[in-house]
Amino acid sequence: MARPSTFSIVAVDRDRSTWGVAVQSKFIAVGAVVPWAAANVGAIATQAWANPRYGPEGLALLRQGSDAGEVVKRLIAPDPERSKRQVGIVDAKGRAAAHTGEECPEWAGHEIGDGFACQGNTLLSKEVVRAMARTYTATPGDLPERLLAALSAGQREGGDRRGMQSAALLVVRAGGGYGGANDRWIDLRVDDHPSPIEELKRLFRIYDLTLLTREDPATLVPITPEIAGVAQQHLRVLGFYTGRLNSSWDAATAAAFDRFLGESNFEAKARTDGKIWPSVLDHLQERAAREVARRTTTAPIQTGALSKGPGAAPSGGERSTPAKKRAPGP
Repeated sequence: MARPSTFSIVAVDRDRSTWGVAVQSKFIAVGAVVPWAAANVGAIATQAWANPRYGPEGLALLRQGSDAGEVVKRLIAPDPERSKRQVGIVDAKGRAAAHTGEECPEWAGHEIGDGFACQGNTLLSKEVVRAMARTYTATPGDLPERLLAALSAGQREGGDRRGMQSAALLVVRAGGGYGGANDRWIDLRVDDHPSPIEELKRLFRIYDLTLLTREDPATLVPITPEIAGVAQQHLRVLGFYTGRLNSSWDAATAAAFDRFLGESNFEAKARTDGKIWPSVLDHLQERAAREVARRTTTAPIQTGALSKGPGAAPSGGERSTPAKKRAPGP
């Protein structure tokens, strides 16, 4: 059986009651094996010659009131393969603990800090977990940003000495999941990729824009005539707006922008106060730029192609039912 040669971090943001795990490995679909977490309970990473039972069994022990150190001891004590196991745990109160078996492939070890534990095996050197711990401690922001920063720092120090393949980010908070129906606030995986951490960060940016509300309201951009004009140009390129470029946030422009939000699953970013989230503006600009590049370099020659975009109404036919606003979803 292959070993998930891995480096990971488990951590808690006490102020926001959020727990999470970030992990990278030269192993297929590491997110299916290593990360476990439950809101108001804790987070666990089980790796090396991973024992997946450590996840649910460890969370059950945490729910019963055992602290992170006790759970580590109770998990490894009856395990005949404990010398090959590695596990990191942070509990509901932020107490952290870890175990690195003496038979874990070198370099293997862990570093524990206030509210977090970093661990890894088959690493280039001990500097991998040290860099993760330093970066996590020094990085401002909320838990997902700090977890991703720590993961990147570990990779910069060499990471898994066999290379990269997969990565995952799991962050939980009470009622944080889709529609408030579960606690999986962020649950992202990159199962096979040459640069899995960078791909994970890319996916997180899209997930953040689509489903989360993490942005500081102080960064909201007022819709000035200049902003309205820029938005009209981008919306026209994408086919959502067909009116005059008059730098006015009139009814036609607002309707085109609402269509763009709806078709992008960005309903959570809709506002009625004359302001726009900067992340939405950036995404609108990026999409328009990609569309221009597509038409000018890769699109087949087609009459009128430059006046059409992905937001344009289809030719022929009618909508089967009236359009209704909906929550973003699959």
